[in-house]
Amino acid sequence: MTRKKILGSHVKRLLSGVSDHGRKHLTEVETDLIQTNLLLEEAIDKLSRNFMAIHETVNAQQAAINLLLAGGTPSAEQKAQLEALSEQVGTYVNAAVTSMQFQDMTSQLIDRTLKRVTGLREFLGTLGAHGAEMVPDSDNDEIVELLGKVSMALAIQSLELRSVLRKAVSQKHLESGDIELF
Repeated sequence: MTRKKILGSHVKRLLSGVSDHGRKHLTEVETDLIQTNLLLEEAIDKLSRNFMAIHETVNAQQAAINLLLAGGTPSAEQKAQLEALSEQVGTYVNAAVTSMQFQDMTSQLIDRTLKRVTGLREFLGTLGAHGAEMVPDSDNDEIVELLGKVSMALAIQSLELRSVLRKAVSQKHLESGDIELF
Protein backbone atom coordinates (compact mmCIF):
# COMPACT_ATOMS: atom_id res chain seq x y z
CA MET A 1 0.00 0.00 0.00
CA THR A 2 1.40 3.41 -0.88
CA ARG A 3 2.06 6.07 1.74
CA LYS A 4 -0.68 8.24 0.28
CA LYS A 5 -3.22 5.40 0.64
CA ILE A 6 -2.06 4.71 4.21
CA LEU A 7 -2.42 8.37 5.09
CA GLY A 8 -5.84 8.55 3.45
CA SER A 9 -6.91 5.43 5.33
CA HIS A 10 -5.86 6.94 8.68
CA VAL A 11 -7.60 10.25 7.97
CA LYS A 12 -10.76 8.45 6.87
CA ARG A 13 -10.78 6.27 10.02
CA LEU A 14 -10.19 9.29 12.27
CA LEU A 15 -12.90 11.43 10.70
CA SER A 16 -15.33 8.52 10.69
CA GLY A 17 -14.60 7.85 14.37
CA VAL A 18 -15.10 11.50 15.32
CA SER A 19 -18.35 11.63 13.40
CA ASP A 20 -19.67 8.37 14.89
CA HIS A 21 -18.65 9.34 18.43
CA GLY A 22 -20.18 12.79 18.18
CA ARG A 23 -23.39 11.53 16.61
CA LYS A 24 -23.83 8.81 19.26
CA HIS A 25 -23.35 11.19 22.15
CA LEU A 26 -25.57 13.88 20.65
CA THR A 27 -28.28 11.27 20.07
CA GLU A 28 -28.00 10.23 23.74
CA VAL A 29 -28.17 13.89 24.81
CA GLU A 30 -31.32 14.34 22.73
CA THR A 31 -32.84 11.17 24.23
CA ASP A 32 -32.04 12.29 27.78
CA LEU A 33 -33.60 15.69 27.17
CA ILE A 34 -36.77 14.14 25.73
CA GLN A 35 -37.01 11.77 28.72
CA THR A 36 -36.47 14.67 31.11
CA ASN A 37 -39.25 16.62 29.46
CA LEU A 38 -41.63 13.64 29.65
CA LEU A 39 -40.83 13.10 33.34
CA LEU A 40 -41.42 16.76 34.11
CA GLU A 41 -44.73 16.82 32.24
CA GLU A 42 -45.93 13.72 34.07
CA ALA A 43 -44.83 15.02 37.46
CA ILE A 44 -46.42 18.42 36.94
CA ASP A 45 -49.68 16.80 35.80
CA LYS A 46 -49.77 14.55 38.87
CA LEU A 47 -48.89 17.40 41.20
CA SER A 48 -51.62 19.58 39.72
CA ARG A 49 -54.25 16.85 40.07
CA ASN A 50 -53.26 16.11 43.66
CA PHE A 51 -53.15 19.74 44.74
CA MET A 52 -56.57 20.34 43.18
CA ALA A 53 -57.90 17.26 45.01
CA ILE A 54 -56.42 18.56 48.28
CA HIS A 55 -58.09 21.93 47.65
CA GLU A 56 -61.50 20.29 47.02
CA THR A 57 -61.16 18.11 50.12
CA VAL A 58 -60.19 21.05 52.33
CA ASN A 59 -63.19 22.99 50.99
CA ALA A 60 -65.47 20.09 51.90
CA GLN A 61 -63.95 20.02 55.39
CA GLN A 62 -64.44 23.76 55.70
CA ALA A 63 -68.16 23.35 54.98
CA ALA A 64 -68.45 20.94 57.92
CA ILE A 65 -66.44 23.31 60.13
CA ASN A 66 -68.71 26.21 59.14
CA LEU A 67 -71.74 24.13 60.12
CA LEU A 68 -70.20 23.48 63.55
CA LEU A 69 -69.24 27.13 64.00
CA ALA A 70 -72.81 28.16 63.21
CA GLY A 71 -73.98 25.96 66.09
CA GLY A 72 -75.31 23.19 63.88
CA THR A 73 -74.97 19.53 64.61
CA PRO A 74 -73.58 17.36 61.85
CA SER A 75 -75.49 14.24 60.94
CA ALA A 76 -73.90 10.82 61.29
CA GLU A 77 -73.32 10.84 57.54
CA GLN A 78 -71.58 14.24 57.71
CA LYS A 79 -69.38 13.00 60.58
CA ALA A 80 -68.35 9.96 58.55
CA GLN A 81 -67.64 12.17 55.53
CA LEU A 82 -65.50 14.49 57.67
CA GLU A 83 -63.40 11.56 58.88
CA ALA A 84 -63.05 10.25 55.33
CA LEU A 85 -62.00 13.69 54.09
CA SER A 86 -59.13 13.77 56.56
CA GLU A 87 -57.86 10.44 55.22
CA GLN A 88 -58.25 11.69 51.65
CA VAL A 89 -56.04 14.70 52.36
CA GLY A 90 -53.32 12.36 53.62
CA THR A 91 -53.64 10.20 50.50
CA TYR A 92 -53.42 13.21 48.18
CA VAL A 93 -50.43 14.66 50.05
CA ASN A 94 -48.61 11.31 49.81
CA ALA A 95 -49.36 11.16 46.08
CA ALA A 96 -48.04 14.71 45.63
CA VAL A 97 -44.83 13.87 47.52
CA THR A 98 -44.39 10.77 45.36
CA SER A 99 -44.82 12.93 42.25
CA MET A 100 -42.13 15.29 43.47
CA GLN A 101 -39.66 12.38 43.48
CA PHE A 102 -39.51 12.74 39.71
CA GLN A 103 -37.29 15.74 40.41
CA ASP A 104 -34.56 13.33 41.47
CA MET A 105 -34.85 11.33 38.26
CA THR A 106 -34.86 14.45 36.10
CA SER A 107 -31.83 15.69 38.00
CA GLN A 108 -30.04 12.42 37.19
CA LEU A 109 -30.93 12.78 33.51
CA ILE A 110 -29.73 16.38 33.41
CA ASP A 111 -26.50 15.41 35.18
CA ARG A 112 -25.93 12.60 32.70
CA THR A 113 -26.63 14.95 29.79
CA LEU A 114 -24.13 17.47 31.13
CA LYS A 115 -21.51 14.72 31.45
CA ARG A 116 -22.12 13.75 27.84
CA VAL A 117 -21.76 17.33 26.65
CA THR A 118 -18.59 17.79 28.74
CA GLY A 119 -17.19 14.50 27.44
CA LEU A 120 -17.93 15.50 23.86
CA ARG A 121 -16.28 18.89 24.43
CA GLU A 122 -13.18 17.16 25.87
CA PHE A 123 -13.21 14.73 22.96
CA LEU A 124 -13.23 17.59 20.46
CA GLY A 125 -10.58 19.41 22.53
CA THR A 126 -8.31 16.38 22.28
CA LEU A 127 -8.81 16.35 18.54
CA GLY A 128 -7.94 20.05 18.37
CA ALA A 129 -4.89 19.73 20.61
CA HIS A 130 -3.46 16.86 18.60
CA GLY A 131 -4.35 18.63 15.36
CA ALA A 132 -2.32 21.64 16.52
CA GLU A 133 0.74 19.38 16.74
CA MET A 134 0.60 18.76 13.01
CA VAL A 135 2.72 21.18 11.05
CA PRO A 136 2.17 21.87 7.35
CA ASP A 137 5.53 20.42 6.35
CA SER A 138 5.08 17.14 8.27
CA ASP A 139 5.98 14.09 6.21
CA ASN A 140 3.59 11.19 5.74
CA ASP A 141 5.16 9.03 8.47
CA GLU A 142 4.76 11.82 11.04
CA ILE A 143 1.18 12.41 9.94
CA VAL A 144 0.35 8.69 10.13
CA GLU A 145 1.93 8.49 13.61
CA LEU A 146 0.04 11.56 14.82
CA LEU A 147 -3.25 10.27 13.40
CA GLY A 148 -2.67 6.96 15.16
CA LYS A 149 -2.09 8.77 18.47
CA VAL A 150 -5.20 10.90 17.96
CA SER A 151 -7.33 7.87 17.11
CA MET A 152 -6.06 6.00 20.16
CA ALA A 153 -6.61 8.97 22.51
CA LEU A 154 -10.13 9.51 21.17
CA ALA A 155 -11.00 5.81 21.47
CA ILE A 156 -9.83 5.78 25.10
CA GLN A 157 -11.81 8.93 25.92
CA SER A 158 -14.90 7.50 24.27
CA LEU A 159 -14.67 4.28 26.30
CA GLU A 160 -14.04 6.20 29.53
CA LEU A 161 -17.07 8.39 28.92
CA ARG A 162 -19.32 5.43 28.14
CA SER A 163 -18.21 3.64 31.31
CA VAL A 164 -19.05 6.68 33.48
CA LEU A 165 -22.56 7.07 32.12
CA ARG A 166 -25.17 4.69 33.45
CA LYS A 167 -28.07 3.98 31.16
CA ALA A 168 -30.76 3.64 33.82
CA VAL A 169 -32.20 6.38 35.96
CA SER A 170 -33.45 5.10 39.29
CA GLN A 171 -35.46 6.38 42.20
CA LYS A 172 -36.28 4.94 45.60
CA HIS A 173 -40.05 5.36 45.80
CA LEU A 174 -41.47 6.10 49.25
CA GLU A 175 -44.18 3.50 49.07
CA SER A 176 -43.38 1.04 46.32
CA GLY A 177 -39.64 0.33 46.32
CA ASP A 178 -37.12 0.92 43.56
CA ILE A 179 -38.00 2.37 40.19
CA GLU A 180 -35.68 2.16 37.24
CA LEU A 181 -36.45 4.06 34.07
CA PHE A 182 -34.88 4.10 30.63
